[in-house]
Amino acid sequence: MDCLNISKQGNVGKTKNEQEIYTKDGSVDRHGRPAIRDKTGSWFAGILILVNQGLATLAFFGVGVNLVLFLTRVLGQDNAEAANNVSKWTGTVYIFSLLGAFLSDSYWGRFKTCAIFQAIFVFGLISLSLTTYLFLLKPTGCGSEESPCQSHSSLHIGLFYISIYLVALGNGGYQPNIATFGADQFDEENHKEGHSKIAFFSYFYLALNLGSLFSNTILGYYEDRGLWALGFWASTGSAVLALGLFLGGMGRYRHYVPKGNPLCRFCQVLVVACKNWRVGEEVKEGDLFELEDSKGGDRKIVHSKGFRFLDRAAFIKEENYSNMAMRTPWHLCTVTQVEEVKCILRLLPIWLCTILYSVVFTQMASLFVEQGAAMKTTISSFHIPPASMSSFDILSVAIFIFVYRRVLDPLVARIRNGPKGLTQLQRMGIGLAIAIVAMVVAGVVELFRLKHKYVTKDCASTAEGCQDASSLSILWQIPQYVLIGASEVFMYVGQLEFFNGQTPDGLKSFGSALCMTSISLGNYVSSLLVTIVMKVSTSDEMPGWIPGNLNKGHLDRFYFLLAALTAADFIIYLLCAKWYKYMKFRVDDRDVNQRV
Repeated sequence: MDCLNISKQGNVGKTKNEQEIYTKDGSVDRHGRPAIRDKTGSWFAGILILVNQGLATLAFFGVGVNLVLFLTRVLGQDNAEAANNVSKWTGTVYIFSLLGAFLSDSYWGRFKTCAIFQAIFVFGLISLSLTTYLFLLKPTGCGSEESPCQSHSSLHIGLFYISIYLVALGNGGYQPNIATFGADQFDEENHKEGHSKIAFFSYFYLALNLGSLFSNTILGYYEDRGLWALGFWASTGSAVLALGLFLGGMGRYRHYVPKGNPLCRFCQVLVVACKNWRVGEEVKEGDLFELEDSKGGDRKIVHSKGFRFLDRAAFIKEENYSNMAMRTPWHLCTVTQVEEVKCILRLLPIWLCTILYSVVFTQMASLFVEQGAAMKTTISSFHIPPASMSSFDILSVAIFIFVYRRVLDPLVARIRNGPKGLTQLQRMGIGLAIAIVAMVVAGVVELFRLKHKYVTKDCASTAEGCQDASSLSILWQIPQYVLIGASEVFMYVGQLEFFNGQTPDGLKSFGSALCMTSISLGNYVSSLLVTIVMKVSTSDEMPGWIPGNLNKGHLDRFYFLLAALTAADFIIYLLCAKWYKYMKFRVDDRDVNQRV
């Protein structure tokens, strides 16, 4: 592969030692020349990207973590409406990840895509800060739990929604590409950098969580006291600094040349396979077409036995032998092109099984916060903002990343007597199992909160929310946050590695976008589930499971419902994981398993 990359640039005469100065994975520098290992990429570029991710996450969660309280206290929405709007907004963030991945893989490349969407992100935060300060915090000093704001005009509310959806567009288009761009800085064909690439995903998710720690504590505290404009301006400053650092490392990054529209390549396989539908079921591997060299440094994918109908797209018919030079992908596809389609088809069942986990995860930004707001939020004279409880989730992520990488993974590898610990699919399954326990624990805490000895009598008789709704301390929420954090380490870090590693070279951003869209659909499913539950559970005598005053509802039943649905999803996931076959690459005329 290294000889191939150098010969493409007219450097066939270089010795083997001279060739080692270049990366072997087809990456290039910003001028389009083969990337020099010691002058580009590796941990110098990786650390810049990790810091960028931490600052950008701080900015994003400075808006997102308390958005449900902003909607109730500043815009006057009730709990169910606010939870639904947060779920829809968060879902839209991750839907935009598909747009960012498409532009990156097809046309712009990851660096340009990240820079453009980060600029949109900064513009959206500036607009949000100005709109909040000038129009929404009226009368002055409103926005706290004790002082809700007055009603607003449709124009001002419209400006607010335009601003937060610009933030969604910018962050959504940036997120899948920055994760993949960071992984691009490590050459997995090099043994040392290959291990660094695997470690990068864990550190990336850690940076994401550490970045949100400041938002969930300091910013969350000030926003809970009604200082929303200060919180939003702090987020804006963090985003500007993140963009400046990212652009500052421009000369040290490694890049991949965009491979063109993947939808076109997929359609070519389907069209040619349909044209050759008369070909027999048993297509021999020797009759399939593959290029001798990998174009642009891309690795060739080994032929697999599943989805045999698609093999017809690479079948060489007798009339094709005479005009191979005139071949077009609309008449004959390569094995690698066919396997790209197969890879995506194999990923889809696994991806679908991760959506319900995201339904559980999104409760931290909505119902967990509302549950905490209905509990005792003071210790002595100190007030704990409900949104800041997610700090325990972040600490849990940091601890469990260390435990997994330093303790659990080496232990499993030792037991198996091999170099590898848990596979990515096994880790994702463990994450699902822990999420089930987290929902059961959250439901049990809510049961105790609803006990009469914990609920203030005056509060239980009122129609809407009230102060000090329960004498049960908000600290009882710690176990459910810790469990969610543990499940993230197994599920989301495993997802990042799995979808990035199991997508072809020209679709890496799409692989990361699959992680984001599972979160997106999880938020939409959560919103739909809340709507259905409220419609079914509301009657003349019962205001529904999630009413404005949670003491009149049954949030515990909703948590137990999520636990049951996730348990059913877990069973389906086990079947899909058992069926899944890992992708194989052909390197130096050898078939090798993709790292798992």
